[in-house]
Amino acid sequence: MTDTGGPAERELGQDRPTLAPTGAQVRRWRRYLADERAEGAVYRDLASRRTGEEREILLALAEAERRHEDHWRELLGDHVGRPLRGAWRTRILGWLARRFGSVFVLALAQRAEARSSYGTDDDATSAMAADERIHGEVVRSLATRGRNRVSGMFRAAVFGANDGLVSNLALVLGIGATGVAPQTVLFTGVAGLLAGALSMAAGEYVSVRSQRELLEASMPDPEAEQAIPHLDVDANELALVYRARGMGAAEAAEHAAEVLRDQDTPRRTTPGAQDYEAIGSPWHAALSSFAFFGSGALLPVLPYMFGLSGVAAVVAATAVVGLALLATGATVGILSGAAPLRPALRQLAIGYGAAGVTYVLGLAFGTTVT
Repeated sequence: MTDTGGPAERELGQDRPTLAPTGAQVRRWRRYLADERAEGAVYRDLASRRTGEEREILLALAEAERRHEDHWRELLGDHVGRPLRGAWRTRILGWLARRFGSVFVLALAQRAEARSSYGTDDDATSAMAADERIHGEVVRSLATRGRNRVSGMFRAAVFGANDGLVSNLALVLGIGATGVAPQTVLFTGVAGLLAGALSMAAGEYVSVRSQRELLEASMPDPEAEQAIPHLDVDANELALVYRARGMGAAEAAEHAAEVLRDQDTPRRTTPGAQDYEAIGSPWHAALSSFAFFGSGALLPVLPYMFGLSGVAAVVAATAVVGLALLATGATVGILSGAAPLRPALRQLAIGYGAAGVTYVLGLAFGTTVT
């Protein structure tokens, strides 16, 4: 590899090779160029689905990728050749960005930025390596905004679907292992689906409704503001309110004095949209939980609906639920910005472990009955 000089020279752009690049260098540079093109396209596609500040940030990221493109194009010179396709991960990102533009794409983009090899490549400038590192943090912050917006729905979706998968698979396998008729297993599975979905919906409604009521109870009484103009300025009882909310004595006195001086300034004393957004709607949470639990609990019953019985039904139900568990685990991993394989395998192990225990118990109970 050509000597490219120290970090200072690289920062000043004096990292251009004085000799013709090797074949390995040309291939690597062309791959970098293709990846930068593809990543820039991803950010532009995401920006087309955003407005305001998020759109500006994504377009700025795309512009940074264009600068990186220029670096590799300048190094390649006459060796640029026909444009290559970006890495398959980046192409998938682009496809998702064009069709969905969701937080999952940002989470995947965060991982893509973290995989950059510029920090160990002498042909990339130190500024480029630093850019990629900072890009990862920018995308992480954008993804966090999206995670906050979907956190309530996502929790209900993952928890509901996973609970339906595991609990109904365990129920179906446990009952089926006792040797009862396939029709009995089917009816038991359907009953478990309905009972579990209704229970989940009721629980989510009560939980979210209670959270909202606690939020409302914790907010200041709007009518209390009407007493502020009549307070004794010297005694300043208002300072006690702020001390009760956790302020120190001096800070509370200063804040109370500001409020008394600025009595005409409107203050928010009731829960705002952002407060409720973090909790969600009780009806939305209930319906989501019912739907997600029901969809998960339906899968273990499908083989019996299609007339399978015995070992064939058990194997089919276990396989279908296993695929669904892998999918939900991988989804959790992607959204959290982690590699999807480990969460997927963890979800599969937990689900199969619970179902396996009930199946063994069902076999023991069936043997005892006979």
